[in-house]
Amino acid sequence: MARQAAAGAVLSVADRLELHEVTGRYGDAVDDRDWQALDDIFTDDAIFEVRGLVTMRGLDDIKRYMAEQGQHPLGHLMCNIHAGVDEGGVRLFFRIVAPVSRGGQPGNGYPIHFGSYYDWLVKTSQGWRVSRRLFSAKRLPGPVAVPQ
Repeated sequence: MARQAAAGAVLSVADRLELHEVTGRYGDAVDDRDWQALDDIFTDDAIFEVRGLVTMRGLDDIKRYMAEQGQHPLGHLMCNIHAGVDEGGVRLFFRIVAPVSRGGQPGNGYPIHFGSYYDWLVKTSQGWRVSRRLFSAKRLPGPVAVPQ
């Protein structure tokens, strides 16, 4: 059974499942430092904005930044995943809980960081891909504009 979305559009259960898996595949790719796997996450012309830090333009730029400059947590634990359709197209919203390293220093556990992902996706012949992504360390209020 498909669930009705905004403006008469419908996402099937299969679409919703695949959209949820995009979040897991992304987390695994980053946690494994498998930058080639990002080919299965983003479109070639994707835009990925890390609010207040950097905007990456295109898959090659995303992979380069992730490999050379990105500061990544020890793990991506994705939660609060919501898929839907609005006037901007297919949207995916999710949160991250991420333990981070203390720079090799021994201590009692790991600091935990949180953040919010706002995705706009397109369905390609290879499956759903992120065309626009915004990450913010803080949850953003109200409607979020598509990164340009």
